[in-house]
Amino acid sequence: MAGLYFEEFEPGMVIDHPTRRTVTEADNTLFSVMTLNLAPLHLDAEYSKNSIYGQRLVNSLFILGLVSGVTVPETTQGTTLGNLGFEKITFPKPVFHGDTIHVRTEIVSKRESKSRGDSGIVMFRHLGINQRDEIVCDALRAGLMLKRSAAEAPAAQS
Repeated sequence: MAGLYFEEFEPGMVIDHPTRRTVTEADNTLFSVMTLNLAPLHLDAEYSKNSIYGQRLVNSLFILGLVSGVTVPETTQGTTLGNLGFEKITFPKPVFHGDTIHVRTEIVSKRESKSRGDSGIVMFRHLGINQRDEIVCDALRAGLMLKRSAAEAPAAQS
């Protein structure tokens, strides 16, 4: 499924992404070890029993990556020129092994690029939501999105 072109995004548009993902202990352990985040709150079950959560937490950067990745097929696959950055990221509720995450994207705003005629900037708000309908990740992200006219230009077809 192709992503959307700049012209197809409208502020206020909401996309409920169909892909859901149950987070596993293996996901959390592998991501934490690969990124050298050896915090016992992610890796040590005995340590975590005495934490305020009573169990291990899933690494928040894994959750951010998961939430961002889930959005790709319906928003940016094949139509993005790049991720410009995250303006604000919060994790209002923790994620634990076995939680299932789904994602909702809201289009906050869009504007023409000031330096590129082939694209515009779209501000996305990605909400990661668990099976209890609690927001576990709230990320505001800017994406540089290709215009349909640029994709259909003769130079783009060669």
